[in-house]
Formats: sequence, C-alpha cells, structure tokens
Amino acid sequence: MKIFPFAVKNLLRNRRRSLLAMSSVFLSILMIVILGAFANGFLDSLVKNYIKNETGHINIATQAFRDKARFMPVEDYIENAASLADSLKESLAKEDPKVVVAQRIRFGVLLSSEKGTKQAFGIAGDPEIEKSLLMLDTLIQEGGTYITAPGQAIIGAELAKDLGLGVGDPLKIVTQKADGGLGFKRLAIAGIFKTGVNAFDGSLFQMGLGDAQELLGMEDGAQQISIMLSGRKNIPAFVRATEVKVVALHVDGLSILPWTAIGEYPKMIQMVEVVYLWVYLVVGFLGAFIIANVMTMVVLERKRETGILMAMGMPKRQILSMFLVEGTLLGFIGALAGTLAGLIFNLAAAKKGFDMTSAMAGFAWPLDNVIYPTVTPASLLTGILIGTLVSAIVAYFPSRRAAMMAPVEAIRSA
Repeated sequence: MKIFPFAVKNLLRNRRRSLLAMSSVFLSILMIVILGAFANGFLDSLVKNYIKNETGHINIATQAFRDKARFMPVEDYIENAASLADSLKESLAKEDPKVVVAQRIRFGVLLSSEKGTKQAFGIAGDPEIEKSLLMLDTLIQEGGTYITAPGQAIIGAELAKDLGLGVGDPLKIVTQKADGGLGFKRLAIAGIFKTGVNAFDGSLFQMGLGDAQELLGMEDGAQQISIMLSGRKNIPAFVRATEVKVVALHVDGLSILPWTAIGEYPKMIQMVEVVYLWVYLVVGFLGAFIIANVMTMVVLERKRETGILMAMGMPKRQILSMFLVEGTLLGFIGALAGTLAGLIFNLAAAKKGFDMTSAMAGFAWPLDNVIYPTVTPASLLTGILIGTLVSAIVAYFPSRRAAMMAPVEAIRSA
C-alpha cells in the first residue's frame, strides 16, 4: 500500500479538524519566524556596534593593557602606533581592500566648568576614520559640527547639560598622564551629540588622537589598534596574517585577538542565541501539542478500521507509518504556511524597523536605536524544520499506540 496518498485521503476526511491542527502549527511557526528575524536583527546590531565601537574585528594592544583593560590604563600603550597601523593597513589591504585600521585611546577624566566638575571618559581617534566607526558625526545636534580641526571636541548631550556647556564653550580636562603626572587640556566644544543611550550621553566625549596623545604624554602611541574588515568571514586567517606582519616588524609584547575573544559581550551574545533556541523549541512544541491531541482522537475514532487493516495483513510498521505521515503532514503544511506568512511580515517590518530608543534608554548596550528584522534562508528553513520535526515527534506516540493494538480487540472496541 502506498502510505502517502492514503494518509492524504485520511486527512481530507475531517477537514475542520485537520485545519485546526495546521492552524496551531501555523501560529507557533509564525511567532518563531517573526521572533527569529527580530533576534537576528538585535544580535546583528549588537555585534556590529560592539565591533565598530569597542574592538574592531581584530584588536591589538599590549598584554599589560589587556590584563587591565577595564581600567583603561593610559600607561600601557603601543609605541609608534601610527607606523604599525600604516604597515598593517598596507599589508591587509592586499586581501581586503576595504580594511580600516584605527588607532584609539580611551581614558577617564574630570571635566570642569563654572557649574561644577564631573567624571567622564574620553574616546580619541582619527576623526575622519571614526566617521565610519563611532559615527557620532551623524548624531550632532543642530547648531554644532563634528571635529574638523585640532583643539576641538564633541560631547554628550546630558554631559553638556550637567556641566552647563554649549557649542563654542571651553571644555576643561584633567586626567592622569602616562607617566603618572597630571595632564591638563582645554578644548573647544564643536558639537553636542545625542545617542539615546544614557550611559553615553551622560559621560562620553570624543576628541582627536593628536590632542589626546599630547594630553596624556603618549607621543605617537595608542592604547589599541582596531582592524575593521569588510565582513566577519575568515577572521582567523586575518588574525594569523596580522601576527605574521607584527613579527616581521619586530614588535614585541603585543596581544592580537579576534573580537570574539575580548570582553563579556561575545559570551552574552552566545547566551542570547541559546536562549532564543530554547524559546523556539518551546513555542514549537506548544503549537504541535494540538497535533498530538488530534492524532489521539484519530486513533480512537479509527480503531475498527485499523483493526480490519491489521486483520487483512497490514504490518504494524505500515500502520505506524500511516498515522505518523498524517501527523507530519499536518505539521509540514502548517509550518510552511507560517514561515511564508512570517516572511511577508518581516519584509514589511524591515522597511521601517522597530524603534527601541525608549526601551533601551537605560542600557549601555551598543545597539542601534532602530532594530531591523533580518531574514536569512537559514532562519526560514529552521521554522519549517522545527514545525515538521516537532509535529513528527508528538505524532509518534499516538501512532505507535495504533500500531500496537490487537486486531480483534480493535474491531470489538469500535
């Protein structure tokens, strides 16, 4: 007997019941596909901004700095960083023409004004390069400009408000220098930026690399060199190429790591991915639970028919296969429909995205204010597979029950 056509015919006997089962899978897979696209967009934004703002795809620092990185030590820096950065860019550009190599310094300071004094932290780098990385130039409020010359800085909106400063006012900076002494600097505020993240707007300012080196007494040094590639593929190969180049330049004492080996965010990202996977499975099982109920009802209703088929010589394996194919078909059709509906929703939502500005205002996560759902072939395939496989699993037990019935008892009990 051909199992598949027979299973299809059985499903069409009670179309309302079959539709109910497929609808439950449809709704669960629709939720999974929508949630999956949002999760992908969320994680993509987190990874992208973490790489651009913090580490680069590849990060170079002294081992001493790496050991105390959370304290942003200014005494542990790469000497002659500009020469090293230029050499690395020239070498890596042969394999990735879009590579960006940025020198960076991060340090804690005291900012003062007539209104008072406040702790803050500064980020220093080449303003032109940082336009494609930090991109604070896109967040400058009306009336201000980005850093266009030495002696200028941009400052977070809340920080400027707390200090009573505006565009054109002097920004007085006091900090510890690399040699342990005190460094003083006065910069003009060129612009005020607003990111929507309180932790940034209330404590961050950006200045040029040369001004920071002068303030900190680093000469031509930088704490870190961040290497931005055109994509996240083949990062290990670029790490090896960077290590080879550094050795060839006879530079010692440097730590060269991919972004996945730095800080807590990579671990958090992996944890979030695991949590989402469990959510997908739970939602999938909830949707397929109705299929288990439907298949149990089908087995009970078709006891006599099953008994007759077994009495006519149909093997138990075929009985099991027949009911199992019915349950799997219900799941597959519902999952396919849910995936297609989710795809349509996500494509429409991706045009405007989800505005997370107010929701993320209290968090210091490196996220875009607008999250755009990301649809990938793998996520669509995952929706179909989860719906189909989970339905097959929950349909197995009532199907096995049908296959284990004794023919005579099945006919009598019907």
